[in-house]
Amino acid sequence: MSPVLSTDLAGLTDQEMHAWAGFLRVHAAVVRRLDGEMQAAHGITLTQYEVLLMLATADGGERRLSDLADGALLSLSGLSRLVDRLVARGLVERRQCPDDRRSALAHLTREGRECFMAARPMHLDGVRRLFIEPLPPGGVQALAGAWDALEGAGD
Repeated sequence: MSPVLSTDLAGLTDQEMHAWAGFLRVHAAVVRRLDGEMQAAHGITLTQYEVLLMLATADGGERRLSDLADGALLSLSGLSRLVDRLVARGLVERRQCPDDRRSALAHLTREGRECFMAARPMHLDGVRRLFIEPLPPGGVQALAGAWDALEGAGD
């Protein structure tokens, strides 16, 4: 173990540090791989796919930008730039919110739905191949239980 990550400095046991560092490494590796595959095959980033997913599953295919930012774990300005790129490709339209003139909506276009539907099988396959299948028996249940226990801890 690196001296910088020694348990004396980190304040964690070796097992706790291994669990935390493992989470960070696996998350980064899986996201990097899924993102690369999505860009190569469909020309969209993983985060753009996630925004298309949120729109595809929303009533009327639209959501407030602030809700999309929360769902995508982006700042509002970061989400706005992402939506600008989707608008430029014709995948999303910006609309004014009818009940709040200060809010903007992102609306999924027909082309956006087609892009999402084309990318969906690859995304699902990648999640299964890179995240689900490598887990030992009972691993999915154990992780689901761990995420449930941790949900809200960062709020």
